[in-house]
Amino acid sequence: MKFIGVDVSKGKLDCAAVTEAGEVLDRSRSFKNTKEGICALLKWCRKISDSDGLRVVIEATAAYHEMVALHLSEANVFVAIVNPFHVRSLARGLAILGKTDALDAVVLGHYGRFAKLRKWVAPAADLVALKASLLRLDAIEADLLREQNRREQALVRQSSPAIIRSMDASIRFLKRQRKSMQRVIEVAVETAPDIAEDVARLRTIPGVGEKTANRMTAVLRLHDFKSARQASAFLGLVPVEHRSGTSVYRKPRLSKAGNPKIRAGLYMAAVVAMRVNPDIKALYERLVARGKPKMAALGACMRKLVHICFGVLRSRRQYEPQVRLAS
Repeated sequence: MKFIGVDVSKGKLDCAAVTEAGEVLDRSRSFKNTKEGICALLKWCRKISDSDGLRVVIEATAAYHEMVALHLSEANVFVAIVNPFHVRSLARGLAILGKTDALDAVVLGHYGRFAKLRKWVAPAADLVALKASLLRLDAIEADLLREQNRREQALVRQSSPAIIRSMDASIRFLKRQRKSMQRVIEVAVETAPDIAEDVARLRTIPGVGEKTANRMTAVLRLHDFKSARQASAFLGLVPVEHRSGTSVYRKPRLSKAGNPKIRAGLYMAAVVAMRVNPDIKALYERLVARGKPKMAALGACMRKLVHICFGVLRSRRQYEPQVRLAS
C-alpha cells in the first residue's frame, strides 16, 4: 500500500508518496491545479501504484481541493479528505516543525498511514447547490448585520445625511438580496423531491424551523455519518474533557469544531425546543435537577436535537416523542 499526500493550493498540487513502512519515495512531484494537471497527477499515481493499492490523502483547503478530489474519485481512486488541524497535530507529534508545501504533502502521506481513512464520495449535485445557497445566505445576512451596526454608530456620531443615505441604500440592497436568496433556497428544496421529503420530516420535530431543517438536511446528507455521535462531533457539540492526574482538571466544554453558524442555529432551536419538545424538555429538566449548570444542560439539548434529526433522516420517518411513548 502506498499513500499519496496532496497539499492543495490555488495554483498547484504538491504531492508525495509514502509507503506503509514510512519510506518517503523520492519521486515527489508538483502539478498544476487544473484539469490537465490533475490528469498528469492521475498518471503519476497509477505509475507508482502497486498490487496492494493506493490511498490519496487530500487536505481540505477552502474550495481548491474539490476539483482534484472529484476527478480522482471519478477515476476510481480511493480519496480521503482530511481535517488540516489533525494533520498539523500529527506533524508536531512527528517533530516536523517546518512548514512548506512539499513537506506538508509528506505529512499527509504519513497521516494516511496512521489514520483510519474514510473514502470520500462525491455528493449529489442538488445537495451541493443547496449548501452553496445556504452559505451565500449566511454571507448576505452577515453583511446586512454589519451595515445595520454601522448605520447605528453613524447616527450616534451624527454623521452627515449623505452617509446615512448611502447606508440606507446598502441596507435596502442587502435585504433584497436576502429575500432573493431565500427564494433560491426554497426552489432548491421544492425541486428536489428527496431533499423536500427530508426537510418535511425534520419540520415535524418541535423546535426545528425551516432554516434549521434546511441546514441539517444539507449537513446530514452531505456527510456519511455512521452514527449520531459522529454528526454531533462534526458540529462541535461533543464535550471535551481536560484531565491529567489529580492536579489538572477543567470542566468539560463543547469542542466547538465545525461551522459556528450551524451551531448558533442549533442553539436557538434548542432554546425553543426546551419549551415545546417533550424529549428535549425532559432532558433539560433532568440535567438541571441533577445540578448541571444551565448552559451545560443546554449544550446537551443541542446534542440531543442533532441525534433526533439524525434518527429521523436515518429512519425516514416523522418524529415521534419518546417521552410520550414511554408514558
